[in-house]
Amino acid sequence: MGSSAVHDDSGEREATTPAGIGEGIDRVDARVKVSGRATYPTDVDYPDLAHAVLVQSTIGAGRIRAIDTAAARAAPGVLAVITHENAPRLVKADGQLSSLPPPPLQSDRIVYHGENIAVVVAETFEQATEAARLVRADYVADTPVVEIDDPGAEHVRDPFGSDGGTGDTARALASAQVRVEQTYRTAANTNNPLGPFAAVASWDGDRLTVHDATQGPSNTRTGLAATLGLPRDDVRVLAPYIGGGFGSGLRTWAHTVLAAVAARHVGRPVKLVLTRKQMFTSVGHRPDTRQTVRVGAGRDGRITAIDHEAWQTLSVGDENFEKVSRVSLESYASPHIRVRDVQVRVNIPSPGSMRAPGDAQGSFALESALDELAYELDMDPVELRLLNYAEKHPVTGQQWSSNALRECYRTGAEKFGWSRRDPKPRSMRRGRTLVGYGMGGTSFFFEQQACRARITVKRDGSAVVASAGMDLGTGTYTVMTQLAAELLALPLQRVRMVLGDSSLPEAPSAGGSGLTGAMGSAIHAASRNLIRSFLDLVRDDTRSPLRGADVGDVRVEDGHIKRKDDGRGESYEAILSRHGRDELAVEGAADAPKTDQPVIPTGPYAAKFAEVHVDADLGVIRVARLVTAAHAGRILNEKTARSQLIGGTVGGIGMALLEDTMTEPRTGRIANPTFGDYLIATNADIPHLEVYFVGGPDPTTPNGTKGCGELGVPGTAAAIANAVYHATGKRVRELPITLEQVL
Repeated sequence: MGSSAVHDDSGEREATTPAGIGEGIDRVDARVKVSGRATYPTDVDYPDLAHAVLVQSTIGAGRIRAIDTAAARAAPGVLAVITHENAPRLVKADGQLSSLPPPPLQSDRIVYHGENIAVVVAETFEQATEAARLVRADYVADTPVVEIDDPGAEHVRDPFGSDGGTGDTARALASAQVRVEQTYRTAANTNNPLGPFAAVASWDGDRLTVHDATQGPSNTRTGLAATLGLPRDDVRVLAPYIGGGFGSGLRTWAHTVLAAVAARHVGRPVKLVLTRKQMFTSVGHRPDTRQTVRVGAGRDGRITAIDHEAWQTLSVGDENFEKVSRVSLESYASPHIRVRDVQVRVNIPSPGSMRAPGDAQGSFALESALDELAYELDMDPVELRLLNYAEKHPVTGQQWSSNALRECYRTGAEKFGWSRRDPKPRSMRRGRTLVGYGMGGTSFFFEQQACRARITVKRDGSAVVASAGMDLGTGTYTVMTQLAAELLALPLQRVRMVLGDSSLPEAPSAGGSGLTGAMGSAIHAASRNLIRSFLDLVRDDTRSPLRGADVGDVRVEDGHIKRKDDGRGESYEAILSRHGRDELAVEGAADAPKTDQPVIPTGPYAAKFAEVHVDADLGVIRVARLVTAAHAGRILNEKTARSQLIGGTVGGIGMALLEDTMTEPRTGRIANPTFGDYLIATNADIPHLEVYFVGGPDPTTPNGTKGCGELGVPGTAAAIANAVYHATGKRVRELPITLEQVL
């Protein structure tokens, strides 16, 4: 590889850029996946595997008067039918609010349509499916409350304890020379990963192993142990590959718990696979919102006040952490800012994270309001944002660790050709097609948790890097392999990454765009500890040219540890062989960066520029171009990073124009739980998407990364909506935008 790196005790690292780092190399797991050798939860098999199928409620609220399972239990191949009447008591664990919905089958109460009321276990999937149809429930039905505006719904105010801001927004708004006050709505969206979620559970005495479509093996291990009342060390969770998630794998869902319950009940391994329809009720969704944004400014365009109130839906009896209004706390410089969130408890399935949770909805409202303010001021939307760029955190006064948002605006505008925009709405046409340009700025909140990783160097000079975190499809296998190869100065093909097993060193979930930073920092620490351990091994070795050297005295180059002063050194394998060691393994840990320092760690930033074409007669909207300029810190692999931003942008286009999880108000039933009825952006809906990276590494992490997996979504819907207004002169404040709204 021809690479070299210098390690010292302070954790600083100098390195030449080895081949592959930052370059768009192919995924290291690509061949395994395309050849069909990757093992997903649905692929897991055991010799005596039984199959479980869920039975779900057909009312939206009420209780079960009686449940008849006799016919199901008598059906061929059936091993058990478990309901609230014979299910074990499960624990509703405290302190796990973001990952544990209420445990299943614990009472006769029904709080949403599609809630699990039974699980049927049989010899085959077909037998379990047929028997599940024979379960009969007699209900006492209540009228469900499903609308965010329903006056009968319970309201939970300040649910996250984070309402607040700075200054006096009411007074500032009252005295502002220009004011914008509007209400914006976003629909509920369902994650819909390609792979159906599944869990395979197997017991060995009191020890449980679960293969699960989870984005966090460590967290699922904790959640299962808490719910089942087990010691954490008695649970192992495996998820080396899953078929997508977009946040739906961040909570420990009922089907995973029920697979474990069923396996213990029948004394055999059990597989439980959700149907596509069940995916709409069983693994979360992006909650719908109603947001009121008030912005005050002077005639010169300087913002004097921002007030953002966000309402979002939440399932009865559940807790879910998704701050929507927080985007307004740190997006623009203003002396007066106030934000607050309200959760509305209704009879819907439990929500969960969906790519860029909270920020996706919040940025639509804020960036739409900024566009409306720009028109009120007769000011270019880019210039308005540049004028109100926040040099430091508007509320805390902390300096940003790094923030190239200005460069994002300027680079994005240049690449897009923003200067060609005629600012007057309905002024740009191509025949009967109305052309609109719109833009929005965005950031994504900083999220990096503690993480551990282990590096093992073997006598043949190869290395194995292991951590319990998993690869959601973002490229974690690849970029962590690249990073470890750089830090150890080994060829890429000599490094193997092992992920997705809770028995490995603990790691956070793949969410919040924080896993690359967390695991990368842990691998960085482990590599430094490894060099120190090699030097300890030869500290008194008279045959080693490294005798007596410390970490700060050496560099690694081409698989060798060498002295900085004279270049003498030796290879990993030479040291291990001489000392009779087959391998040397060490761990490294990374703590979550502190946020109460003068410099605040910051997440990634982006500017979005969209061109839309609207048929003047039919109202059909097409996104013709979309340009993203992003500051995501150091880019470890340009191909996978670009892919992440493109994928997120596709999701943002779907959020803007297509996706809407529709709930029948009378029954609480989801009306469109299929790919035939729930509209997802396909190739025909997506133009060529351009991505440009700006800015440099972030100093708060040793590898300079920020993460970018979720940055593609926020700002996209607002840029499209703003472009639709520019094209048509009609301001749409509700997503998804439909042709009826612009005709």
